[in-house]
Amino acid sequence: MINVKIIGFTPEAEKIIEEAGRTAYLSFDKKSEFPILRISSGVNEKLLYTENYPEFQSKQVGDSFEFEGDKWTVKKRWENTAAKFIEMLIHSGHHSVLEHSYATFRVRGGSRAFTHQLVRHRLAAFTQQSQRYVNEKNFNYVIPPSIEKNPEAKIIFEEFIDYARETYSKLRNLKIKKEDARFVLPNAVESEIVISANLREWRHILELRGHPTAQWEIRTFAVAVAKELKKLFPAVFFDFRIDEEKSTVVKIED
Repeated sequence: MINVKIIGFTPEAEKIIEEAGRTAYLSFDKKSEFPILRISSGVNEKLLYTENYPEFQSKQVGDSFEFEGDKWTVKKRWENTAAKFIEMLIHSGHHSVLEHSYATFRVRGGSRAFTHQLVRHRLAAFTQQSQRYVNEKNFNYVIPPSIEKNPEAKIIFEEFIDYARETYSKLRNLKIKKEDARFVLPNAVESEIVISANLREWRHILELRGHPTAQWEIRTFAVAVAKELKKLFPAVFFDFRIDEEKSTVVKIED
């Protein structure tokens, strides 16, 4: 089973993105660490910058309150100007600013078939378990669900795995180098990998690899990564929705 662990990321990434983005507009004076509320009276909508109204800083979506003689309801809440500014950048298509921050993951339990898909993302950086240097006599392997639930197919699959392992061992016993013996290893062999990418590229990876039409194993990876990224950078990945039951990550268009 695929295991994903975050091992590095840009500290205060969203603040860095805001700082970089505001360089284009020289609007540094608009930065604030206080929540921003979009409120509605039923007739009108407005933004309420709580830096100037501390009594409303704890208000959440759905809360109602009296303000300037009218009753208002919170329709949306941003935790700070960075969150609102990043959302504006994403909606405007100014995604290059997201490249100023990154995240790195260690991925275990995935097959070589999975990693071969992953390394096609050329704007990311990869370091992978090497079959040239690692002895694979006792390799672990991944069984696709469609084979796992078919008893006859599973027998055929595991017989082949055993034969591949035995063939590899025989070649190594004949002093064949690992870099040559690996030619008999199947795509099912597990392969550990580390991947680093900026947040713009991670959005691209999730949109592509979390899609319902993506291969099942890489969708599992996308779901695990999306969980971590949404926790670490909620403003950058606000528009991605995770469906664990269907093992998908879908970008929601407003």
